[in-house]
Amino acid sequence: MEAARRASHLPAQLTYDYSLFAPGDATAPKVCRDFVRAVLLTLDREPLVLPAALCTSELVTNVHLHSKGSTMLRFQLTPARLRIGVYDESRDPPVTPVAEATACWGRGLALVAEVADAWGVAGDRAGRYAKGVWFELGSESGRTLVLDA
Repeated sequence: MEAARRASHLPAQLTYDYSLFAPGDATAPKVCRDFVRAVLLTLDREPLVLPAALCTSELVTNVHLHSKGSTMLRFQLTPARLRIGVYDESRDPPVTPVAEATACWGRGLALVAEVADAWGVAGDRAGRYAKGVWFELGSESGRTLVLDA
């Protein structure tokens, strides 16, 4: 982005780290998606908005459909990459099913794998949240699955 177009309220080269807690109900995917979109637009990172909102929506929808309890979204933005982690209270690992061509469900993680530069399962807990699934945009690693140790 040209320096002249940069919003005057944004210092250059800062790292941003936000967390959002959403209840375990059907509003969580939209709330988290809108939060990610709002932060990225505020920080003048418009090219990241659509892929980040899509991946966030898929991961938070998975939490809503496959686990009970609330969701914690962690948003980390550096000049080089965006990393979003979605944590839930379930210890069950995510499953990537093979979806039939006519199936209405089962393509969420495959979509995240296609859109994101990298994604994986967090090896650490975040308070009461037992599991996290994350994705990155703008990383140097390419489209890979990474299991954090």
